[in-house]
Amino acid sequence: MPPKPKEIIEIIPTKQIFVGDPKASVTLMEYGDYESEACAKANEVVKQLLENFKGKIKFNFRHFPLTKIHQRSLKAAEASVAAAQEGKFWEMHNILFANRRALGTTSLKLHSLEAGIASKKFLDDLVNATFGWQVQGDLKEGIDKGVKDVPAFFINGELFTGKPTYDNLSKAISAALRHSKRKTATKQRA
Repeated sequence: MPPKPKEIIEIIPTKQIFVGDPKASVTLMEYGDYESEACAKANEVVKQLLENFKGKIKFNFRHFPLTKIHQRSLKAAEASVAAAQEGKFWEMHNILFANRRALGTTSLKLHSLEAGIASKKFLDDLVNATFGWQVQGDLKEGIDKGVKDVPAFFINGELFTGKPTYDNLSKAISAALRHSKRKTATKQRA
């Protein structure tokens, strides 16, 4: 009997995972690390921005684990990609930031239960680095875009160079919204 062909599993990459209005004219993207204090603070800022710019922005989080200083950040990132396969990326994302000092494999399994992950393969996927390539892809893309440290924000593809405070990001988003309105008005007149 011939060997059974391996099942091809389609993986949902992080670049396809957004929160906010899918039709929004402004995209806020962050490269971050789940063990980083600065990224945890930025995550709270992003939550505020999503609330205050409801219907006007969408947000995408990409992985940039600083493994030289955060040894557990890579597995945490893989855990969030695993969660994404069950539609639980954002639940896991927020749990990982809230528990950034407890990101060992056993803790990640507990966090997955809290996020509502039903997969019996979750631990196997972590141990076997099933989603490692997704994380490495984000990391490489970030390096190619000039990311050196986290958090690194992009607004409509442009690197945001200020300090990632609510006020600074809010002003940059408002400017991007005004710019997109002008572009839309110009197209309508043409």
